[in-house]
Amino acid sequence: MNRLLIIGCGDVASRALPWLRRRFRVYALVRNMAGAQALRAQGITPILGDLDQPRSLKRLAGLAHYVLHSAPPAETTTDDARTRRLLATLAQGQSLARAMVYISTTGVYGDCQGACVDESRPLRPATARAQRRVAAEQCLRRFASRQGCALRILRAPGIYAAQRLPLARLRQASPVLCAQEDVYTNHVHADDLAHAACLALLRGPRLRVYNVCDDTHLKMGDWYDALADAAGLPRPPRATWAECAASLSPATLSFMGESRRICNTRIKRELRWQPAYPDVVAALPQLLKD
Repeated sequence: MNRLLIIGCGDVASRALPWLRRRFRVYALVRNMAGAQALRAQGITPILGDLDQPRSLKRLAGLAHYVLHSAPPAETTTDDARTRRLLATLAQGQSLARAMVYISTTGVYGDCQGACVDESRPLRPATARAQRRVAAEQCLRRFASRQGCALRILRAPGIYAAQRLPLARLRQASPVLCAQEDVYTNHVHADDLAHAACLALLRGPRLRVYNVCDDTHLKMGDWYDALADAAGLPRPPRATWAECAASLSPATLSFMGESRRICNTRIKRELRWQPAYPDVVAALPQLLKD
C-alpha cells in the first residue's frame, strides 16, 4: 500500500483521514507523545519530530510516496523555514515522494479591489502572513521541479465549520465596515477543503495551483449580518475604516484591507471537485444546530 505523510495534522487533515486511510498507509508528524497517542487511536502511525528542529526530521527521508503539507509557517519572519527544513529532509531519501499537496491561502493575491480572481492573477502579498505563504509556495515549486515530484497548491480563503464560526466577535460587538467601504470575503467549509486535498493527491497536472472556495461572493459586513441573524445575536455595528482602525487589532484590520472575489472554476473542471457546502449562508442553520 502506498504511504502518505501528513505534515500538520490539524482540523482539515483530520477531516480527510477516513478517505485517506482507505487508500494509503498514513503517517503523520507529531511533536509530542500525547499527540502520538491521539493519532494511533485514529489508525495513524505517528512520527515524532518538530519542523523547528531539523535533526528530529531524519525519519521522514524516503518514508512516503505522497505528502500532504498543511503546517503553518512560523510567525517571526516573512520566510517559511519550516517548509525549507522539511524539503531538505525529504530530498535526502533514496526514494522521493511522487506527489505533494500544500494548503496555502488566497491572501497571496493581496488586495484586488473586489475583482474576480483566478489562479493566473499575479501574487501581491501585502501582509507578512501572506508573504510567508508565497515563500513556501516558491520553495515547493523549486523542489518539485528539481526532483520531478508532482505538486498541487490549494489556495484557501476563510475556513469555516460548526466550531469555527466567529461568534465571539459578534458577542463582543466588534464593528464591521460600513457598506460604502466594505470588502468582499470568501469562504470554504473545512470538509470541502479536506476533500479537495484528497483529490489533489491523485488528480491534476504535475504542477498546478487551485483556488478552493465555495460559490458565494459576500461582502464581509453581509456575512456577519447573516451569521448574527442565524445565531439570534445582534448584528455588528457598522463603522468607517478610520473608526475600525481605532478599535480593532492590526490582524483583524488586515483582513478588512483586502477585497477579492475568488473564482473556483479550475478546481471544479480539473479535479472534478464540487463543494458539499456551496453557499455559506445556506449552511448556517445546520452548522449552528450542530
